[in-house]
Amino acid sequence: MLTIKRYVRAQSLDEAYTLCQKRANVVLGGMLWLKTQNRTVDTAIDLSDLGLDTIEETPDAFRIGAMVTLRQLEQHPGLDALTCGALAESVRPIVGVQFRNLATLGGSLYGRFGFSDLLTLFLVLDAAVELHHGGTVPLADYAARPYERDILTHVVVPKQPGRVAYRAQRNIATDIPVLTCAVAVRPDGVRCAIGARPMKAQLYPGDASLLAGGITPRSADAFGESIAAQVPFGSNLRAGADYRRAVCPVLVRRALLACKEEA
Repeated sequence: MLTIKRYVRAQSLDEAYTLCQKRANVVLGGMLWLKTQNRTVDTAIDLSDLGLDTIEETPDAFRIGAMVTLRQLEQHPGLDALTCGALAESVRPIVGVQFRNLATLGGSLYGRFGFSDLLTLFLVLDAAVELHHGGTVPLADYAARPYERDILTHVVVPKQPGRVAYRAQRNIATDIPVLTCAVAVRPDGVRCAIGARPMKAQLYPGDASLLAGGITPRSADAFGESIAAQVPFGSNLRAGADYRRAVCPVLVRRALLACKEEA
């Protein structure tokens, strides 16, 4: 059972940051995973009054507040266009609309869960996170760090040319994924992230020379195999390592061919 001794709606980021330095205090997102835990929280810190629930667009980027919900991401036309529909594709299978109306981007990325669809996708979008104390950090670097007691305030997604696609394998439609794959095809190369291995998502370079002649079924197959050869897979209750290793090149191939179809 979750027990919260004290609840505070922070009135400034400085207040929230000071409160979260105590180990027994917790910053709230949508509380969807927190409330499933058997723990006691001294102070629950709510960021709802800090204006972090908006999506700002500039000529060069989208700046997304940490309290923006997955449903807001799913329905945002600008982000949909930028990601060629991949953002909506990545969040649509997550449980249900009621869940996505509560779950937040900040909570999803701060948690760096192995099964995170969003972490996988935002890695190939070359996103960066803004931390109240730590400044702006590339998401790939942030994901590799140990947890730290800072406030994730925004996620910045640069506007880059190219095509993006997202694919995942699930045992049932709204379950946690068995494996996730995101691909971004840019003028300067291909970015590929694999997650739910079951460890958290990471970027893998693959062998770009395999796509030098363009994206075809054969070259996509070969590139997918080059990615799978680099990824360390593990086993859990949802799938074994061998199954994930077999699925990986299939998802990469599908994502690459989807990028070609969007061109």
